[in-house]
Amino acid sequence: MILSRRMYLNQVYRQCVYSCLPLFGSLPLWHEALKRLSGRFGTGVLSYFLFIRTLLVFNIFLLLTNGLFLVLPQAANPHYETRQQRFTAMDLLTGTGYFSETVMFYGYYTNPDTKGCEHSDRADVANRPVWDTGKSCQIMSYNIPLAYFFTIGITFFFTGIILVYSMSKSWGQSSRVFKSHQNWTAKVFCSWDFKVSKQVSVRHQSENISTQLKELLSEGACGGSRRGLLQQLWHFVGHLLAWAVCLASICLCSLVILNLSDYKHLKTKDVEESPVNEVRLLVLPVLVSGLNLLLPGLFKLLSSIEHYDTTTGRVYVAILRNLLLKIGVLGVLCHRWLGQMTTEPESHGLQCWESFVGQEIYRFLLMDFLFTVLYTFCGECLWRVFSRRVSHRHRKPVFDIARNVLELIYGQTLTWLGVLFAPLLPAVQIMKLLVLFYMKKSSLMLNCQASRQPWRASQMTTLFITLLCFPSFLGAAVSVTYTIWTIKPSSSCGPFRNLTTMFQAGRHLALELENTHPSLAWFSRAYTYHVENHFFVYLTAGLFLMALYVYTQVVSGQRRIIALLWEQIENEGMDKAFLITKLQALHEQRHAVSFSK
Repeated sequence: MILSRRMYLNQVYRQCVYSCLPLFGSLPLWHEALKRLSGRFGTGVLSYFLFIRTLLVFNIFLLLTNGLFLVLPQAANPHYETRQQRFTAMDLLTGTGYFSETVMFYGYYTNPDTKGCEHSDRADVANRPVWDTGKSCQIMSYNIPLAYFFTIGITFFFTGIILVYSMSKSWGQSSRVFKSHQNWTAKVFCSWDFKVSKQVSVRHQSENISTQLKELLSEGACGGSRRGLLQQLWHFVGHLLAWAVCLASICLCSLVILNLSDYKHLKTKDVEESPVNEVRLLVLPVLVSGLNLLLPGLFKLLSSIEHYDTTTGRVYVAILRNLLLKIGVLGVLCHRWLGQMTTEPESHGLQCWESFVGQEIYRFLLMDFLFTVLYTFCGECLWRVFSRRVSHRHRKPVFDIARNVLELIYGQTLTWLGVLFAPLLPAVQIMKLLVLFYMKKSSLMLNCQASRQPWRASQMTTLFITLLCFPSFLGAAVSVTYTIWTIKPSSSCGPFRNLTTMFQAGRHLALELENTHPSLAWFSRAYTYHVENHFFVYLTAGLFLMALYVYTQVVSGQRRIIALLWEQIENEGMDKAFLITKLQALHEQRHAVSFSK
């Protein structure tokens, strides 16, 4: 009786576990949607949506750290002299007016006295250096400048570590070199999951396996056609002309942005009093977003003329050209934000240049999102309607992976650049990514078709993480570090007023702790030798790069070893086939001799 009851309980437990397995499998974000997209459009499109999910995790981390250590402490101690303005629609587009007096931007943050001051003027406290609390003030319970400094620094540090770890992990996974014909047997006979019972899940799995087989077959048959000498010369000239047109258009685009970014084109005085000036603030973001929309179309047209042998090569070249465009645009914009605006900002009507930079990055991020929505509806939806109603063809556009991925990297770079001047900018990026995911997914299902030449994006995710780490995050980290170490903050706003650089906030904290608490003198010495010492910073960066280089060489060596092992397996298979052929010939010869006798 006890044994039967125990068997019954074990059976019930197993049924509960098996019934919960689909729930556990669907716990990752957008699990079902990603399976559906992978089955219909392949791994290349799937890598784009996985990249959106990766960026969403990074921005949630940024928002949580900034919200806990910066936004909430400052929101708990608002400005008494803040005058609330009426909210308008232009404020939402430009970030000025109502938003300029909120925790959204740098200028609102200060060093508030959370416990109050006795016999002291509040305006005098606001204009006092951040490390000077005065004799009549109590000790502050929360130091906003130090929280600002260390939160941004530690956030960038951990983001870099996570990025490098993700990149190295992706490199390790992509180093597993498997040849296409060696995966066919396992894919055909061992891919089906017999626990799947729902009709929808069965359809999704069959579509996924079918798409993977098409990708493997196309990869096995992707050998380039042999060309004659004249054809190779014509092919080379075509590539050369296409690259010349691309580079010339990128340089021309950068020159246009550089000329328009001069202060004489955008007057910042009395922006809130004149609606015309508010509209003029959107001229540069609209121009940049328009160029980012049009030039990738030119690159795609040139790539269709070049006639690449493989789809993978065409995608990689398109990614490289779009990357050069984004680097040129962001380089000119960084020169504007960290060069022009920081040189005598008062002469240009900027009382708080940090808030203006944050507002401008907010405008660029918002305009980039609006133009992406415009391209999705005009470039994909209207093209489908035109092809059906006018040309009477059922051709649909193919999803442009290069353009869409570089748009994501461009938006994330803007977020990392602006988080110092707008701590809540990751919240805007999170909302943008969420809308982009569902909008792109719906547009794919309705307006796009799978590529006519299926291709396997085995290393696409590795490429995306690498581009996100080195050109994007590294450039943003260098720009933010340059701002903190060298540029003088505004003297009339922000938590670092009356300081030479933002970096001095940590130095004055170490000195204050050493004077008030002698037992914490070790912290001052540690900060002096480990943070302020350039040699230690360079040594840490050198060790970090050396470790990355060693890991890269290890992965490269493992890749060579795997390739050699596969070659050895092939040679052994050929030897066995040769021996079997010889044994069969010898057996037939002996059988013929014995038959003749």
